[in-house]
Order: sequence, then C-alpha cells, then structure tokens
Amino acid sequence: MPAEHHHQHRDVTGGWLRPAVFGAMDGLVSNFALIAGVAGGHASRQVVLLAGLAGLAAGAFSMAAGEYVSVASQSELAEAEIEVERRELARHPDTERRELAQVFIDRGVDAELAAEVARQLSRDPEEALEVHAREELGVTPGELPSPLLAAVSSFLSFALGAALPVLPYLFGTGALWPAMVVAGVGLFGAGALASRVTARPWWFGGLRQLAFGAAAAGITYAVGALIGVNGV
Repeated sequence: MPAEHHHQHRDVTGGWLRPAVFGAMDGLVSNFALIAGVAGGHASRQVVLLAGLAGLAAGAFSMAAGEYVSVASQSELAEAEIEVERRELARHPDTERRELAQVFIDRGVDAELAAEVARQLSRDPEEALEVHAREELGVTPGELPSPLLAAVSSFLSFALGAALPVLPYLFGTGALWPAMVVAGVGLFGAGALASRVTARPWWFGGLRQLAFGAAAAGITYAVGALIGVNGV
C-alpha cells in the first residue's frame, strides 16, 4: 500500500531565501543609517539624496558580488568533495558499502538489515553517490545553491530595501522625518515578513528589526551631528 500523504513542507534548500531576506534588511538598515548620518550633519537635501542613491548602488553591487563569490565557493567545495566520494565509490565499492551500512547501524537499524539496505542502494552508482553525499557531506548532488540566483536575489532585495528611505527625498522633502516613517514601516514590515518563514511571531520579527534599524540610524545620526557641529 502506498504511504498516505498528510502534509507538505516548504523548500528549505534553495539558494534565494537567505540572500533575499538579508539583502532587504541590510539595504534598508544601512542606507537609512547612511541617510540619517548625512542628514545629522546638516547636509542639504541634494547631498542627502546623492548619498542615499550612491549607497543604494554601491551596496547592491557589493552584496551581489559578495553573494556570488560566497555561494560559488561553497558550491565548488561541495562539488570537489562529491567528486572525491565518486572516486572512492569506484575504487573501493565494498568499503564504501560497509561504511554506508555502519551509518544505518549507528541510527539504530539492525546490522543485517543495514547491510542489505546498503547493498541495494549501492547497486546504482548515482543513487549510491547521492546517499553517501547526503549522509557524509549533508548535500545532494545536482541540488546545490545557484550563485547567480543568490546574487540576483541579493541585488534586487538590497536595492528594494535601500530605496525606501530615499523615496521621500526623491519626492522633494528636505526633512529626515518622512524617511524615518517610511524606513520604520519598511523595517517592521520586512521583519514581520521574514518571520513568516520561521517559528517567530510576526510582531516579534517586526519589532526586533525595527529596534535594530532604529539603533543603527540613531548612532549614525549622532556621529553625523557631532562631525557637522564641529565643522570637520
């Protein structure tokens, strides 16, 4: 009888979620803090706007490049280790089969049954490679995160987050408080949205992100005000 299917799980292995969430948070916090610091130094609207746009562009490209290199390096390392496992399966199939059986034994499977399961799984080289890679390396061949996907997700999400505190200046305001309102709403919304893929309540995620962003902006504003007052 086929097993009944009672529930579904969301995909937790993709390479887009972490850089997208991190990029949006980082873009919003860092660019809002940058704008607050420049505004705290009593700079003109044009200077604040220029700083915000420059921070958006520089941060988005930096995040994308960093994510690409990071994920690519991680994937290349995983692929190299998978290739090592592939060679070992070809050179020492009996040893690898006993090793796989021991994995099942360590998990509580009877030795005889573990040996039989390992024998059957080892009949197909690709299936054996997938099982060994998953058990020993924690990865699945062919399902490694995409560096390009991570880079694009990071770029777009950072740009989106960084654009929010710039919008009031683009529409002509010369005061900081409209950017504070927009950034505050964005910070709370981003934190609440991120909590939807975790076990945290939405209000906790929103308030936590709002607190972090407010602290960063407040410190940077104080630094800008200090430098502006002293004429440095």
